[in-house]
Amino acid sequence: MLGTEAVDDGLAELYRDRYGPMVRLAHLITGSNAVAPDLVQDAFVKVSARLGEIQQPAAYLRVVVVNEGRAWIRRQEVERRHQPRPVEPIELPPDVDELWSAMAVLPERQRVALVLRFYEDLGFDEIARTLDCPVGTAKSLVHRGLASLREVLHDGTR
Repeated sequence: MLGTEAVDDGLAELYRDRYGPMVRLAHLITGSNAVAPDLVQDAFVKVSARLGEIQQPAAYLRVVVVNEGRAWIRRQEVERRHQPRPVEPIELPPDVDELWSAMAVLPERQRVALVLRFYEDLGFDEIARTLDCPVGTAKSLVHRGLASLREVLHDGTR
């Protein structure tokens, strides 16, 4: 167990080193510039409570950010299901990135697995640890996510 001063120093160093990358990760998972910093801030609060016990704070922080992002996505999906449907279809502005639009239609676990694999450059073992699933499931999520992404981008269907 580390002393209070060592924990504070460790948290400050972790914040300096990982805040920016974690905000980008949260943005890629949620698709929201407004939500990402809040999720990361919440993650740092959770990590700070256990910093003296954690072996790899940066990896633990990433897991917490991913979990916070996934929880936010689930809450958004529940809210969307309970909102009344608009009468007219909503048209996206032309400047919306086609790839993000395609990523947004993927199931949440596939989207997160792709972000972890290609943005965070994690191997399947680390993806599996982050998502708390078997390595085979992590491989399958990435494979199916890529297949779905190709289908959406090439066919425009889904």
